[in-house]
This record gives sequence, structure tokens and C-alpha cells, in this order.
Amino acid sequence: MTTLYIRHPARAEGEGALCRFATVSDTGAIEQQGEGPLRNLGDVVAASRRVVLLLAGADVTLLAVQAPPLSSARLRAALPALVEEQILGDPLDCVLVAGPLLPDGRRAVGVVHRNWLEQMVKALLGMGARAVAAMPSQLCLPLLPGSVSAAIGHGELLLRQGQYEGIGLALDGNPQAALQTARALSGDAPMVLYVPHEQLGEYQALLLDAGPGVTLESDAWEHWIAGSKTSTLDLVPGLGTAGVAQRDWSRWRWPIRLALAAVVVNIIGVNIEWLRLKREADAVRQEMAQTFRSAYPNQPVIDPVAQMRQNIARAKLAGGQVGADEFGWIAGVFGEAVRGLGRPPGIASMEFRERVLTVRVKPETVDPASSGQLRAALGARNMTLEETAPATWVIRSTAPGTGGPQ
Repeated sequence: MTTLYIRHPARAEGEGALCRFATVSDTGAIEQQGEGPLRNLGDVVAASRRVVLLLAGADVTLLAVQAPPLSSARLRAALPALVEEQILGDPLDCVLVAGPLLPDGRRAVGVVHRNWLEQMVKALLGMGARAVAAMPSQLCLPLLPGSVSAAIGHGELLLRQGQYEGIGLALDGNPQAALQTARALSGDAPMVLYVPHEQLGEYQALLLDAGPGVTLESDAWEHWIAGSKTSTLDLVPGLGTAGVAQRDWSRWRWPIRLALAAVVVNIIGVNIEWLRLKREADAVRQEMAQTFRSAYPNQPVIDPVAQMRQNIARAKLAGGQVGADEFGWIAGVFGEAVRGLGRPPGIASMEFRERVLTVRVKPETVDPASSGQLRAALGARNMTLEETAPATWVIRSTAPGTGGPQ
């Protein structure tokens, strides 16, 4: 993507006046340059990532006003009152943009006719421009410390005395008068003068009468591009939302509709699958309840799985069988494993709750080596030993069908 620079002629030249333009790549190389009416630049505008308008100096007034320290929003609201005495006409008909503070404490303010700038920016946005900036041409001249920059050509004189100080004048095209005017406005400061390449010899001859301190340079796009990067006074933000490209949602109408349709289809599919699984779960639940009722017709059905497990455990216990998760079984296995140790630990207390045996031992009788041997012995008998606190062992069965870890 490229940046398009457009040097716009003075408003007085009319709508069909020629604009000089150059497209610059991200590396800074000039890829294309030419001239033509603004309305004919649609292709090059649409192909550029950013458009930078260099407005004619005669169409932009640069003021230096004394402004109190205010926030950005309050400063924008106060600008019409601050510049009212320095401009002709109603300040509300103008775009007012404040620049940074100047060394003397004043603030630079750019002033341009609102309707004219808004129409031009909207035209560029309508051509497909993604972002538009508008800068005064006089602030896009290269500036050397301690000197003044000037440019003569195409019916105007531009002069830049500081980073945010400059003027633009419309001229009748007389080279000698233009040179004398530039010299008079620059004072005693050295001046770098940019003139069209084809007039370089003519102005070289006129320098003899202009006095010392004038350096002549051939006007080229490289100078304007480099100079524009030394200023941040962009006038487009003063237009508000009128200077921002509006998103064309009509282009996204069908993609959005398709995305919404896909979401709706997926939601319907998920709900259908959920209903199917719910019906299957209800059927399994009813089947389990019927099985429980057929086996135990006198018991109310609350949780058929838990109730069936309890009844089976009771039946085994009544028949002399002890479940692997019963207290008698776990305590017996634990006692058998402890007897196999060289130094059995001293038991302080035992508690059985929710199929878990909690054994508290006397700390002075705990041997780390014996604990590891006990854990291995219990593991061989489908038991686990976990030390949840010092000298506190939690033992549970892992035998299949006990509900413990498998």
C-alpha cells in the first residue's frame, strides 16, 4: 500500500484546476507522479492506504494566539472566541485546529473554510480513500535551523519561518516581483528558495539583484514529502465525523446474513441433540426405576442406583459377606498390613465415615520407611493410604464395585 500526496491548487483557481500528485511506497520511494483534476484521481486514491492533501497556502491562515492552559476538548470549544478578532467572517464557518505550544508560550492555530474543505475530503472518501489528512503547504517546506524556506511557482509564494509559522500568497507569476517579495518577508535570515526546475536558470540570474543569503533549489516532491513529516498540524480532525470514512455496511449485508443463519442452524442442531439425549436419559432412568420396583416393590424409589447398591450391601452382610468398602474389611486389611511391619505404629484413634477409614497415629512412632512399606502393602490389597496431615492417614478401598478409584 502507498501514501498519496496531493498538492491542491488555490480555491480561487476553480474546481477543475490541476492537482499535482505523487504516490510514495512504505520505503519512501516515489512510485508515480503526475497532475490532473481531483475528480479524475479516483483510481490512484482508491489504491492508496492514506491521502495527504497539501492545501494551498493562500487558503490556510496560520495564527499564533495566546491560549490559557486547557484540556483538548475545552481548547476546541474556546478557539472561536480566541481567533474571532484575527479573522474575517464567522469563526463557526471555519475549521479551527490548534497546534502545539510555540516557544513564546502562544499556540499555533490553523484556519480554513469549513464547507470547502469538507466537500474536498468527502470527495476523496467517496473515491475510496481509507484515511485523509490535510496540511498547510507552507508547513510542508523543509526547514533548516536559523533559516527561512520559501517556494515560488504555480501562481503562489509560500514562506515558512518556523515549525508552525508560515504564510501563503497568490502571485501574478512575475519572477522578479516574487523573488523580491520573498526576500522582503524573510528579513535578514538566510533563505532557501525552491523554484520549478524549468525556471531554475531564470531565478539564478535574478539572484544577483536579490542580495546575499539566498540559496536556490530545484522544486521536487522529495522536499514536500520530507517537509510534511516535520509538522503535525492536520486540519481534517477539525471536521469531526465528516472527515472519517464511514463503513459501508451494505457490502457486508449478505455475509452477515449467512453468519447469522449459520449460528441459528447450529443453535437448532444443539437443541435437537440435547432433547434427544434428554429423552434417552429419561428412558434409562425410568427403566432403572422399574427394575428397582420389580426387585423391591415395598420401597419408594428415590435414587434407584444408590438404593440398589445399599440393598445389595445389606444382603451380602446378612449372608456373612463383608464388602470391600465396609469398616470391618478395611480395618482388617489395615491391621494385617500393620502386623507385617518391623515396627508397627502406635494407633491413637480410628474413625470410619463415608467408606473412608481415618487413622491417627502417635507421631513419635511414625517411621518414614515403614510408611512406604505400609502403603505398598495396602496397594497390593486394593487399598490406598494418603497422609492428609502429619500422623493422620486416610485409607480407602479401590476394589472394583466399591465406588472408589479404579
